[in-house]
Amino acid sequence: MPSFRTIAATSFLLACASTASFAAEMPRYAHIFVIIAENRGYDEMARHPEWTPHLAALAKEYGQASQFFAEDHPSEGNYVAMVGGDTFGIKDDDAFFCKPGLKNEFCEKSSKPDYADHSIAAKSIADQLAAKGLDWKAYVEDIPAAGSLVPRWPTSGYAVKGLPSELYAAKHNGFVNFKSVHEAPYPELMKHLVGFAQLDADLAAGEMPAYAHIVPNQCNDMHGLHKDESANVPEDCESESGLIRRGDAVIGRLVAMITGSKVWSAPGNTAIVVTYDENDDEGRQSGPQGCCGYDPKSLANFGGGHIQTLVITNHGPRHLVDPTRYNHYSLLRTTEDAFGIHEYLGHAADSAKGVVSMAPLFAVSQK
Repeated sequence: MPSFRTIAATSFLLACASTASFAAEMPRYAHIFVIIAENRGYDEMARHPEWTPHLAALAKEYGQASQFFAEDHPSEGNYVAMVGGDTFGIKDDDAFFCKPGLKNEFCEKSSKPDYADHSIAAKSIADQLAAKGLDWKAYVEDIPAAGSLVPRWPTSGYAVKGLPSELYAAKHNGFVNFKSVHEAPYPELMKHLVGFAQLDADLAAGEMPAYAHIVPNQCNDMHGLHKDESANVPEDCESESGLIRRGDAVIGRLVAMITGSKVWSAPGNTAIVVTYDENDDEGRQSGPQGCCGYDPKSLANFGGGHIQTLVITNHGPRHLVDPTRYNHYSLLRTTEDAFGIHEYLGHAADSAKGVVSMAPLFAVSQK
């Protein structure tokens, strides 16, 4: 059996190989789950392993991309980049329907120069999957109803007894920015934009879509809420240690549900990716803030910081740390390859700028 050092060295060489070899090396996958947490930097998570027992155990057992970067600040541009291959100039958290100059409570930045139209006509991976006859769902915790396009819920004007405001935030659901999604007939929206109750039901039935995008609410994704802005905020949704511990427990529970499901034990290849939107660890960031074609002078692709990203597979590598430089564009490219899609969207196609597939972390052991 090869040593860990040999495996790591081999993985590094694979990561530096030509993009043509990546398509050959990347196996087909039946299911990919992407779980997204919020705002925590790679170094920040490393400083407090006692706060993240579940994530630490998963990183040790499976695969970790140790040089993974976000694209932007704040959140929304990164979520859009994950599924569309570009931030499309979005550099704020305004609602998907916002346009330059539009006056609306959810379009707070619309009067600023270089403001981007937040309703995107380009393709997303949703379109690519549909063209291949594959299904997708965004499982977003506390969305008020399947197919809902509300920017936030609950709101101060429409409070829910016992719940803090804005548990659900559409800024953390990049699919809604794309016209092919938010302009779809309502029955289609209801199939694709769903809550965690549907995730429980789909896992129990073993009937998961090919691509599952899983976003916990703002108390469970390490983002947090503040008592001075909303009532009913629990203590562990406000403090740094409480948020990270809470998010770690939620992610651990989600991973355990998936790995205990029929999908995981099936013959097909299944992967769970745990990543973050950005590194918001202010005052402690150092070194490059992006990779793979980012532009430090760009207004909306200047790098969102170094973040933790784990890859957990049912048939793939164990105990692997991959030091290749990746970002959310790399993850999108990897997902496209895994489903046999070779039309890379936006910056996912930037091979010359270092965007490569994460094949070493998805490689399948020979049976």
